[in-house]
Amino acid sequence: MKNEISQLVQASLQKLRQDGILPAELPADIKIERTRDKQHGDFACNIAMMLAKPARCNPRELAQKIVANLPALDAVSKVEIAGAGFINFFLTSGSCQQVIGKIFSRKEAYGLSQKGKGKSVQVEFVSANPTGPLHVGHGRGAAYGASVADLLEAVGFDVHREYYVNDAGRQMDILAASVWLRYLELCGEEIVFPVNGYKGDYVWDIAATLHRENGDELRHSQESVFAGLPDDEPDGGDKETYIDALIARANELLGESQYRQVFELGLNTILGEIRRDLEEFGVVYQDWYSERSLTSAGAVDKVIERLKLSGHVYEKNGALWFSSTEFGDEKDRVIVRENGQTTYFASDIAYHADKLERGFDRVIDIWGADHHGYVPRVKAALKALGDDDSKLDVLLVQFAILYRDGKKAQMSTRSGEFVTLRELRNEVGNDAARFFYVMRKCEQHMDFDLDLAKSRSSENPVYYIQYAHARICSVFRQMKEKKIQRDSERGQASLGMLAESHEADLMMALVKYPEVVEKAAMNHEPHQLAHFLRELANLLHTYYNAHAFLVDDDNLRDARLNLIDATRQVLANGLKLLGVSAPEAM
Repeated sequence: MKNEISQLVQASLQKLRQDGILPAELPADIKIERTRDKQHGDFACNIAMMLAKPARCNPRELAQKIVANLPALDAVSKVEIAGAGFINFFLTSGSCQQVIGKIFSRKEAYGLSQKGKGKSVQVEFVSANPTGPLHVGHGRGAAYGASVADLLEAVGFDVHREYYVNDAGRQMDILAASVWLRYLELCGEEIVFPVNGYKGDYVWDIAATLHRENGDELRHSQESVFAGLPDDEPDGGDKETYIDALIARANELLGESQYRQVFELGLNTILGEIRRDLEEFGVVYQDWYSERSLTSAGAVDKVIERLKLSGHVYEKNGALWFSSTEFGDEKDRVIVRENGQTTYFASDIAYHADKLERGFDRVIDIWGADHHGYVPRVKAALKALGDDDSKLDVLLVQFAILYRDGKKAQMSTRSGEFVTLRELRNEVGNDAARFFYVMRKCEQHMDFDLDLAKSRSSENPVYYIQYAHARICSVFRQMKEKKIQRDSERGQASLGMLAESHEADLMMALVKYPEVVEKAAMNHEPHQLAHFLRELANLLHTYYNAHAFLVDDDNLRDARLNLIDATRQVLANGLKLLGVSAPEAM
């Protein structure tokens, strides 16, 4: 309905422009807003106040001219001018009834649009280092990223979902060293595990696989491993220097082939578990993009050369620095270390340059809130390369804190100091996890109430919404049990009998659904859809409790069945966009 009213206003403005009342330059987008007070109609437009100055006309007088040139629309009963020049539109009592036919004709496609048609968007999300299992923090990014991508696709964008696999660099070497040390312990060596190593039980599991496949073939004595190494942190040394020396020793003793065997086993095992967790969570990608592919293709070296040619790279203390402060960053950044190794940041520059080279109209990165300081330096690098950094949007997701019985929950000691996404899913289920993760704005801290997520009550929003869908399905089961035949065409012809306020409210909500989907998509705010679904469920439950559907009057019965069937379809469509199922029975 918003679009139809917007088209009316556009037509009027074009007529006024042709008559010389308005300037040649007219806004491409007409803002139509729902009114908060029904006394002011159903929709309002402030275009007269926006164009009053260029038209050199009093806004209220301009509003009168706009209204006088509006084409007729059956759904609009009257148009009034209020205040300084607001144009208020009142809908006919039967206008909302038309939505039921639209829903029946479009079914799963109701709510979809072509707002972003012809534009491509890459959404990169989760992208956790494959050094351990996904935890509950990654889960929020996964649910949010998947819903943002699905919403953008729902409004017509060509969406490419991507996971950036950090399969190169120091953290992966630390994992490899950690696996090998646990392997040595399984071989009978006494090992003092490094402070900076990965300590989770999953490292033991990988080491056990390594031992089953290789026996003692990769074994070296603990004396040969630790001889001559600098002190670790407990002995007064530096933990970073120590772990780097330990990695170098592992490379030296194992040789390239055996070291790569340990490295690849750790990487592939964890990455396989990450893939499994995400797939079971309903999160799929078009591409798993390897960081190592950038290096092998020479992309990192090429981007460093481009930065040198731009004049924004200098040498200091044997390292190469990118002068990101010239673009608003708080300090300059190292891109090549003293030892000649490129930094993670250098790879990230190459990755983002590659994204833009692939021709996406927009690139969306979804990162944890602790990466907020990383945004200016990435944008600075793109500017220095001459790329359009405005194409990059970075959305930051805050942490999720688990609560049980009102207290912060420690769900598991098995996985070390974090709760895995798999453990959360096993406890509350996919539906609750997906929904709870997107109930808040991504930049807001989130308290995840485990007891609420598992409860079967109206206080649990996902249960409440799913129950509304199941309740409607139960009505149709009762209809079949009573051998009542519904005539949908008769129901459509009888929609004028839906005169109850509950029915009017429900139909108005169904009309609003496509607007909610579009707004949630364009603002990257799936929580707007989550809130709408809860409101729609509340309207349905209220209607269900106040009125009977399987009444004796065939016409009224079929009209009401059509209304709740349309409501069922919208509930299912909305839940699907959030990755949540719509059960027929609960």
